[in-house]
Amino acid sequence: MAGPKLKVFRAQFGFYDTVVAARSQAAALKAWGTRQNLFASGDAKLSKDEAAVAAALQNPETPLRRAVGSNDPFQLEPTSLPKIPDAPKAVTTKRAAKTTSASSKRPPADRSALDAAEAALRRFDDDRKREEADFRRRQDELDDAKAAAQEAYVAGRKVATAAIVKTRDAFRSAGGED
Repeated sequence: MAGPKLKVFRAQFGFYDTVVAARSQAAALKAWGTRQNLFASGDAKLSKDEAAVAAALQNPETPLRRAVGSNDPFQLEPTSLPKIPDAPKAVTTKRAAKTTSASSKRPPADRSALDAAEAALRRFDDDRKREEADFRRRQDELDDAKAAAQEAYVAGRKVATAAIVKTRDAFRSAGGED
């Protein structure tokens, strides 16, 4: 008896196109490790690429990847890197030059309020670090006191148990019964 029919779904994650063969959209989302419904937003869809479908069906419920924009086969660990286009060259126009020169005439912004706020945050963080260190020190003291109390209890219990054994032996020797 054959299992449920698998469908092949496709989505882009970062620099990679991915495909996965799954029983349903929910199963595909789970295989991709996302809870966001990529199908509702249009970011995922059924794949019609025959090569992608064939590769995904050979590895059910396992996402396969390839670099965005490449025609490489889909793989578990693709070896190619995405092709990133060259950055456009800056075009200098009279308007851009005017904006640059006009903005360079402004005096620098006053950082004093920002510096004060950052210093206040650093002081707040430092206070918290000291507080955490004090908590750790106090916890260590409590742990030491607890360990000492446990040792004293164990030693005292041994003495009390030995006294009971000795007294019970004396009681039995004198003719007593438990």
